[in-house]
Amino acid sequence: MTIRILPAVGDIDSASALTTLLGQLADAEPAPPVPDSTALLDTLARLAADSLDELPEVVLVHERIGPVPALDLVRDLVLRFPAVGVVLVTSDTSTGVLTAAMDSGARGIVNLPLSYDALAERVQAAAAWSTGMRRHLGSSTPELYTGPGGTVVTVSGAKGGVGATVAAVQLALAACASGRTVALLDLDLQSGDVASYLDVQFRRSVADLAGITDINPRVLQEAVFAHDTGLSLLLAPAEGERGEEVTDRVARHVLATLRSRHDVVIVDCGSQMTAATAAAVEMADQALLLVTPDVVAIRAAKRMVRLWDRLQIRKAEETLTVVNRHSRGTEIQPSLVEKVTGTKVARNAVPAAFKELQSVVDAGRLQDLDARSSVKQALWSLAGELELVTPQETGGGGRRRKPSSDRGALVLRRKGGDRGSATVEFAGMFPLLLIVMTILWQAALYGYTYSLAGNAADEAARAATAAHAIDGDVPGACQAAGTQHLPAAWSDTSIDCTANGTVMKAEVEAPVPLFFPGFDTGWTVNGEAGAALEKSP
Repeated sequence: MTIRILPAVGDIDSASALTTLLGQLADAEPAPPVPDSTALLDTLARLAADSLDELPEVVLVHERIGPVPALDLVRDLVLRFPAVGVVLVTSDTSTGVLTAAMDSGARGIVNLPLSYDALAERVQAAAAWSTGMRRHLGSSTPELYTGPGGTVVTVSGAKGGVGATVAAVQLALAACASGRTVALLDLDLQSGDVASYLDVQFRRSVADLAGITDINPRVLQEAVFAHDTGLSLLLAPAEGERGEEVTDRVARHVLATLRSRHDVVIVDCGSQMTAATAAAVEMADQALLLVTPDVVAIRAAKRMVRLWDRLQIRKAEETLTVVNRHSRGTEIQPSLVEKVTGTKVARNAVPAAFKELQSVVDAGRLQDLDARSSVKQALWSLAGELELVTPQETGGGGRRRKPSSDRGALVLRRKGGDRGSATVEFAGMFPLLLIVMTILWQAALYGYTYSLAGNAADEAARAATAAHAIDGDVPGACQAAGTQHLPAAWSDTSIDCTANGTVMKAEVEAPVPLFFPGFDTGWTVNGEAGAALEKSP
């Protein structure tokens, strides 16, 4: 049996040595090494989306992989791809590392420096286990592998009060309104306000997951609050001191689990830098930094960006700065913010319109913000810029929910966009509607002409029979009776009555107008009727 092996090694020299040794293994088919944890997860997810058979039997995780620590990566791999045998490559031979690796779900450990015999033994054992696991899983694989996982977006404030929570909630609502499954995680652990903004009273929080080693879907479900908007909320603890329980390891584990079960994960990181928020920003696909157009906020943003860079969490050019409370009259414009901070600045700035927010913020009903609000339109347009929203899909499949009532306000539009969209749609449909109405009208004219022809034939046959009985003017009586009830637009109707044995037969040929009575096209319908002839006395 050929054993497919995918090595994950961050160091170039170690990758070269490992690849060389793997090439010597019998029946081994090593793939090119992947350089970091993100590339590894994306590669496996892409293969799993096609078929379970496309996944490698063995994944080798080097201890110096990054940015996710090796043991955390092993745990994530086992959770998302249970039919893959994961082997840890490490130079630490202590019992503690062995125990931690086994607890994470690794199928074995290969010690550095590498040896052919040890590597072959561990690879073959992991491959045998993987083959048996796939046979056991059988037909359940479509539910186990759901693609590369959701998009993680962190929202951080350069300083307190710049609107990070409002932005996080509205981005989550926008993604949810487009039909995606969305989790909103509040990692502002000392002063998180997501619960207050959405009128939620829930006793569980992210701190309740801190002491749990294996956060499986059932455990997660106990801690997540299902909001009536469709959002899955994992809230900050009500007691701020419990925030210390949420370490970077807990944050990574929680985010990985949320990511595996949701299309989009929005994280409110607040404005305080903690180990948990640092881990979230490092794992994020998009890291947003909110600022207001004032000198104090811009300086705070610059400090935050430099801090992330020094800690090797995220580079400045990988950060997206969002300008909140923007107006054309301020001296500090987005271009200046981009120049000072060295970050990218979002195309969609959020206008200064707190009066629009005040009533819903005071009521704790941020989800009820009017669709005409310029703040909401800007934030939902930002969601479109971040590709958090999807067009309305048709057909079944997936985890799409029924469109919410707020979806009519959906994103990707500026003020007045809804009316413009409706106008464009109507303009596109109007020719089709016009064609359908024309066909229906022509069919009605055809049916009406057929009714007139039949009635004229009946009248003409009876009148001709009476005239024949008294030796009167049969053609004249036939013509007069047939045309008596015909509208003027059908004056060209041809009426003919002839005796056929004991029956007086009337034949009528009436023209069918095109669109309007009197407009002759050469189309005709025929009507026939008969009446028994009476014997003359």
